[in-house]
Amino acid sequence: MPSIDAILFTHPHADHVGGIDEIRSYNFIQNRAIEAWGHDWTLQELPRRYPYIFHPGKVEGGGIAHVDLREFSLSDSEFVAAGVRVVPIALQHGSNRVAGFRIGDFAYLTDCHLIPESSLSRLEGLSVLILDCLRRSPHDTHLNWDLALNYSSRIAAKRTIFTHMSHDFDYAKASRELPKNHALAYDGQVIHVKR
Repeated sequence: MPSIDAILFTHPHADHVGGIDEIRSYNFIQNRAIEAWGHDWTLQELPRRYPYIFHPGKVEGGGIAHVDLREFSLSDSEFVAAGVRVVPIALQHGSNRVAGFRIGDFAYLTDCHLIPESSLSRLEGLSVLILDCLRRSPHDTHLNWDLALNYSSRIAAKRTIFTHMSHDFDYAKASRELPKNHALAYDGQVIHVKR
């Protein structure tokens, strides 16, 4: 049976929170609310964008998602989500600070154009790194190919997977250009994490 133990929000942009309505299917299957973690910006925005979920009146029709919003700070050393230790990684996404996450020897860093030095120290000894790589040319809110390769080299995970790619990439061609132990993410990919 499929289940969701917890949700970790990186930030409140639509492409990262737009599936919140579909949580109601898991509420039905699991018969409970699902804890959802975000930093201050995300927790301020979600109730504004989805008032029918967070400030519901009378609920009609198919129901609403039930999430238990919980806050972490980007400066926290860690927090525990559904029994799993999570290290928040502060990232810069344009003028906004967003969250990446480290769980054990796995890290997920998307939607960023800069990884502060203080965050790089939290990324030592990774087996798997998922890293933003939007396009070939420079971008003011995302890593491009060259910057992603540079950060990947500095972080030196055993395996790096680029994500959040645009149509700029021909998957087969770009895959051939990657250094050893690098890959491009793909839809439906599953990554097993040791915690």
